[in-house]
Amino acid sequence: MSRSYRKTPVHGNCVCSSEKKDKQLNHRRERQAVRQALHHDKEVMPDYREVSNRWTMGKDGKQWFGDSLRQLKAWALELMRK
Repeated sequence: MSRSYRKTPVHGNCVCSSEKKDKQLNHRRERQAVRQALHHDKEVMPDYREVSNRWTMGKDGKQWFGDSLRQLKAWALELMRK
C-alpha cells in the first residue's frame, strides 16, 4: 500500500483526521431522542439535524483539490497519499 492514492481528491480543512467519535455521539443522541418520542407517543420523530450540531465536530468542512490526478499540484499529491 505504499503507492496507493485516494480516489477522490478531497481533504479535511482542520487538524482532525476523523469525525468518527463525533458522528457516533450524534447518532446516539438521535436514537435516544427517537426512543423518548416513541415512549411519549409523539407522532413526529425528531430530525437528525435537530439533535446534532455539525459546527461542534472536529473538521471545518472539506476542500477539493482538482478534477483529476493530472491537474493536481505537488503539495496536493502529498495529501492524496493514504
